[in-house]
Amino acid sequence: MAGEAELREKLRKIEALFAGAATAGERAAAGAAAERIRARLRESEGRERPIEVRFSLPDPWSRRLFVALCRRYGLRPYRHARMHRQSVVVRVPQSFLNQVLWPEFTEISAALTAFLAEITDEVIRAEVYREAGEAEEVAESARLGRSA
Repeated sequence: MAGEAELREKLRKIEALFAGAATAGERAAAGAAAERIRARLRESEGRERPIEVRFSLPDPWSRRLFVALCRRYGLRPYRHARMHRQSVVVRVPQSFLNQVLWPEFTEISAALTAFLAEITDEVIRAEVYREAGEAEEVAESARLGRSA
């Protein structure tokens, strides 16, 4: 699937960007990029104390992505007892959170969301109905007297 290959390449480029890859060769080495990011995290931990941050991620796909990204860099995502399933807590240096983890998560999440929306629309058009768009918007007067 061409779209999936393009998505994977885009994800590698996003990671290389946050790893601080300077040369084309460094940008091409995806495994080295993750290690450079882990090194940045260790450096941040040496300069500042990690803080506990709670995230509310109601979308299960975004939550899975965030948890996986944390684990990739050696962080331990968790929830306290009785917390909602959408809550994820992580102890992380503030600078790493602001400069790497959250920006990388939002970039990857946007890429995945666009990819999933495209695939969903294709399946709907092929298997359900040719129009996969949103419901039409009607004027308020057309709504009066009707119940949903």
